[in-house]
Amino acid sequence: MPFRIIVEKRVEDVPKWLPAATSLGAVVLAFLICGVILELIGGDALRVLRFFYQATFGSWGVFSDTLVKATPLILVGLACTVAFRMRLWNIGAEGQFYVGAFAASLVVLVPLVSPDRPKVVILTAMLVMGLIGGAVWAFIPGLLKARYQVNEIITTLMLNYVAILWNNYWIFGKWSEGGFQMTPTFARSSWLPRLADYAREIPAFAGITLHLGVVFAIIAAAIVWWVLYRSRWGYEINLIGDNPQAARYAGINISRNIILVLMFSGALAGLAGMSEISGVVHRLQERISPGYGFTGIIVAWLAKLNPFAVILVSILFGALILAGREIQPSGLPQLLQGIILFMVISSDVLLRYKIRLERAVVSKP
Repeated sequence: MPFRIIVEKRVEDVPKWLPAATSLGAVVLAFLICGVILELIGGDALRVLRFFYQATFGSWGVFSDTLVKATPLILVGLACTVAFRMRLWNIGAEGQFYVGAFAASLVVLVPLVSPDRPKVVILTAMLVMGLIGGAVWAFIPGLLKARYQVNEIITTLMLNYVAILWNNYWIFGKWSEGGFQMTPTFARSSWLPRLADYAREIPAFAGITLHLGVVFAIIAAAIVWWVLYRSRWGYEINLIGDNPQAARYAGINISRNIILVLMFSGALAGLAGMSEISGVVHRLQERISPGYGFTGIIVAWLAKLNPFAVILVSILFGALILAGREIQPSGLPQLLQGIILFMVISSDVLLRYKIRLERAVVSKP
């Protein structure tokens, strides 16, 4: 061949534009691959793409639905971002999501706060309980990792199933409504406000399902950004993730940070659970998550662990979840998520190595 491919390990700093470019390229390439697959099975890729756009971004009403789906993904993506920054592989955001939802439900179902109290008091109590529930659930693998060096991938993953079954125990038992896998609907005083609630005053808000949880998510992104990039604790988190030996030499308490970072991560996932039950389903039920905890892992990696980029990527994946109810074949959104994850992991090669073409020298006989 007239050219040959040269692969060299990077010795200089990665250009600032390259991580964003590789993520964008991974998404574009994933859509192209899915388009080819659709054509091969007899589908119309362009028609599906147009339908995807109309079903998720085509009007303010459907875009608000997309943002509603993106809200828990933002919080879970931030949860994964915090942990992954310190090379803690928290695969348990799904379980922390469920325990956060369970803990927030206690405020209404026990009740921990009288339903006659003002709405702001009830919602504040639910928010705090959601944070505590997720943090406590993440404390378990954090303690095992810090004290006994137990692999956090295994413990966080297994605790997902424990959390889901724990919820099911109460949902199918004492809290079941008529024997179904759901609790009674919460009182309206425990619902997060939606824009549609103000349609009488502002007619343009009619049919807009966006709720206060999206504000929680944006504030959480700002807090995570400040912690990681502007605080001393963020410096410790990044140093431990980059070089644990140097962090230990600098006198940083790694064990304590393992526990605190996982609890912070779990609290964010727990807040996502609270937001979902209070802002969307208004009850505790068996399937309140279509896999938010696992999709959040893809979101964090595609965002290159940047808190504000997590917002944008979550909107994309919120659109995939929303469109999944309409697009046929039904497995297309999951297929696309899997291909995006594969592309993102593959694109990391470009951050570690330089690939260039070089004209081959052809020797004359």
